[in-house]
Amino acid sequence: MATDRQRRTNGLAGEDPPDSPRIAWRKQMRASVLDAAHDLTCEAGWDEVSVAAVAARAQVSRPSVYKEFGNRAGLGRALVIRETRQFLAGVADTLHPGLPDSQACLEAAIRYVLEEAHAQPLIRAVIAAARHGSDSLLPYLTARADPIFDAGQYLVREWLGTRYPEQHTENLEMAADIIVRMTISHLILPAAEPHVTARRLATAALQPLRSPLSAGKLP
Repeated sequence: MATDRQRRTNGLAGEDPPDSPRIAWRKQMRASVLDAAHDLTCEAGWDEVSVAAVAARAQVSRPSVYKEFGNRAGLGRALVIRETRQFLAGVADTLHPGLPDSQACLEAAIRYVLEEAHAQPLIRAVIAAARHGSDSLLPYLTARADPIFDAGQYLVREWLGTRYPEQHTENLEMAADIIVRMTISHLILPAAEPHVTARRLATAALQPLRSPLSAGKLP
């Protein structure tokens, strides 16, 4: 009865009810496992990380890890999603409200991605492994159906819509797809310094949207 009363009080106050002990433990366990997987990946690379090693580092049982993440691939996916969500939050801060000049704003966002990727240990480890022929975690950064790829596209598309409201939706989607795909490509195989790449990509992606003839659907 007291618990029900407390929940109603929290609801009236606009607060979420506290997690049950079971849910709180699960959240803590999940965070501990992801932290352990992060540290082991940064130390030795994902190819050397096993569920047993992660469970031992996190001080939980292997069955608990399998129950929460399904398998090793599920753990890797969850790890990359957690890291890149934080990464995308930084991109969003760069775009919104962003610099008044649209090209300068997009350049800043692309440059942020190219530079920050090397400042974050896990993403740097994934990219370094990919350059040396191991791409076991790379698909979670680059796959078309991956939530992170979709989130990046959505973020850029929404920003383009605020800067080019006269443009057809398909034009904005096409530009967002180009921006995200090409930025990821340059993360893996850089062709120039980040500021040069950012300028080139921003120029190429925005040029069609600036044309007076592009307000309709592009071919």
